[in-house]
Amino acid sequence: MTPHPAQPPVRRGSQRFAPGEGPLPDPAGSHHERRIRSFQPRRSRVTTSQAEAMLKRWPDWGLDIDGKRVLDLGEMFGGLPVVLEIGFGMGEATAQMAAADPGTGILAVDVHTPGQGNLLGLADRNGLTNVRVANGDAIILLREMLTTDALDGCRVYFPDPWPKARHHKRRLIQPEFLSLLATRMKPGAVLHCATDWEEYAEQMLEVLSAHPDFENTLADGGYAPRPDFRPLTRFEGQGLDKGHVVHDLLFRRK
Repeated sequence: MTPHPAQPPVRRGSQRFAPGEGPLPDPAGSHHERRIRSFQPRRSRVTTSQAEAMLKRWPDWGLDIDGKRVLDLGEMFGGLPVVLEIGFGMGEATAQMAAADPGTGILAVDVHTPGQGNLLGLADRNGLTNVRVANGDAIILLREMLTTDALDGCRVYFPDPWPKARHHKRRLIQPEFLSLLATRMKPGAVLHCATDWEEYAEQMLEVLSAHPDFENTLADGGYAPRPDFRPLTRFEGQGLDKGHVVHDLLFRRK
């Protein structure tokens, strides 16, 4: 095997890591796949502490979504039930949920490098061994890298609302996504969505209610109160300060 050439040290603001020491910029070569994406990678600086956490913990707790292998979640999480979290921002809420429920593994997916480093740092400092950070496209992860009935739950908190009408097709919660997700969730597993964008909440409720693989956990078929286990996030607080109303949706896989 040809060794990788020596890599320069990671500096503040750099997003380039040596192979195996941090996330790849495009792990699945996704620019070759003709598909509308629900996410927009954000380019912002990695702090020194985030880079250090990445170098320390990525080899053990991080993975690139390359679509080339099937993950053994039982081995990865030591047999714990596993919840998939799609889009975790800076990871504060994820870390809080992991600390409050150490008996559940969290497979947290995002494309934001500073957030990945921040979550790894929070997990390291707080001894949260039940968190794994995945870099890349959640669709490829679900389609290519997870087995049938692999997940005990899924969380989608405050996904990009894509507010312009011409961009609504980019929204994650669509029938096609739900059909794929359903194949990877165990019967009885719960999909938990939350948004502070009223029109998107209405679309989520409509699409989820109409999907044959999911049923509302509420008898009246409406929105759910915020569960105690979902922390109030910084992003959510900003929305509330602006007068936004946050809606939670809890749907069970049939």
